[in-house]
Amino acid sequence: MTVYICPCDFPIGLIGTAGGALAHWANAPRFAVPVALPIVLDIRIRRWRRRI
Repeated sequence: MTVYICPCDFPIGLIGTAGGALAHWANAPRFAVPVALPIVLDIRIRRWRRRI
């Protein structure tokens, strides 16, 4: 299994960061900040199968 994590393009990453910071500052529920994480980061998971 390979996991690629890299920042998204600037405008989308900036929007996600601002949204997460605003949720943290406004004392939103704890799940609001991790929800902004996939907006900021481009996460790709690739599964490899072994050939026998």
